[in-house]
Amino acid sequence: MKRTYKDYFIISLKGLAMGAADVVPGVSGGTIAFISGIYNELIESINLISLKTLRILRQEGFKAMFNSVNGSFLVSLLIGIVISIMSLAKVFKYLLENKPILVWSFFFGLVLASILFVSKQIKKWNFLTFISLIIGAGVAYYITIVPPISGNTSSWFLILAGALAICAMILPGISGAFILLLLGAYEPALKALDDFDIKKIFLLALGAVIGLLSFAKILKWLFAKYENLTLAVLTGFIIGSLSKIWPWKETLTTFTNSHGEIKPLLQKSISPFSFEGDNQLIIAIVLMIIGFSVLLILEKLGTKSLEI
Repeated sequence: MKRTYKDYFIISLKGLAMGAADVVPGVSGGTIAFISGIYNELIESINLISLKTLRILRQEGFKAMFNSVNGSFLVSLLIGIVISIMSLAKVFKYLLENKPILVWSFFFGLVLASILFVSKQIKKWNFLTFISLIIGAGVAYYITIVPPISGNTSSWFLILAGALAICAMILPGISGAFILLLLGAYEPALKALDDFDIKKIFLLALGAVIGLLSFAKILKWLFAKYENLTLAVLTGFIIGSLSKIWPWKETLTTFTNSHGEIKPLLQKSISPFSFEGDNQLIIAIVLMIIGFSVLLILEKLGTKSLEI
């Protein structure tokens, strides 16, 4: 398909939104891709990358190889994602430490609206579809209550963390950042981006490439063979993940990180009225509504630009 520079600019903006979502534990860049109308093309384009790509590069040159993998689309999207992650890592680190209720309120509204969007894509509801949704919700909820393991910065672990996180990032409803959090790699990853630690960034990126190329093929097969069931499971994942991003939490246990800072380890969701301290309820509700509205706007923009 023929695209203009404006089209690729819009794709980069969608990449910016995906990158911003992927920085936050509990929000999925895959959900943003799904809503903005580029999810199928993203999976298809990733699946075009294979050993055949190297043969095309060797026999026909870089331009032929680039075109064979829909390179202009992937590069435009990747530019937006990288810019967003690199620029927002420090911002989100500050906000999550200093304004957690307000940040989580905005993203709670965003993710809540995504349940409506993803579930609308299910063409036929039946007993098996409902069971798939319940299983997805149960698995996601269980993941949210598993205590994160202690941090590990060894090379093999960072590669593994990058691979698992990228698999989650391209799934609507599952947050790659949350997977990093569970693995104890979220803080090291944020610090690596903040400090521009080339070695750690490379190891995470290497794992991401490995995970992306392998998992995209599984996703393509699932959507081709079991689209309704896959969408039902993804809807369940989003529902089950809501407890993780509920703004008001009570910390049950803590841990001390490598900088001597005390961080929450295990938390449970509580009512804002039983929250000790300023629950910022009015502002939080407003931000939930804004988050919900932002996703509806993204959905409308995505619907209008599906031909891009």
